[in-house]
Amino acid sequence: MRLDVLDHGHTFGKKALFVLIRVVSRHRAPDVVKTLTYRPEFFGGRMGAVFQEVMRGSSEWSIGDRELMAAYISKTNECEF
Repeated sequence: MRLDVLDHGHTFGKKALFVLIRVVSRHRAPDVVKTLTYRPEFFGGRMGAVFQEVMRGSSEWSIGDRELMAAYISKTNECEF
């Protein structure tokens, strides 16, 4: 299920950020970025903090190991991010 609001419900500033992402990366902004920025007070702010802790917090695994594992799981799940 895809929520139309993730493509059309953002503020002008967020839309400008998505255009910048497209220009620099030559790809549209990932859906995860659109989801995290849509209503940060409801979901994005809290999940962003969780993601940072998981991916950058103290761990026996290096940041590179965690990124590689996340990429592998995303690929296995046929997820683009």
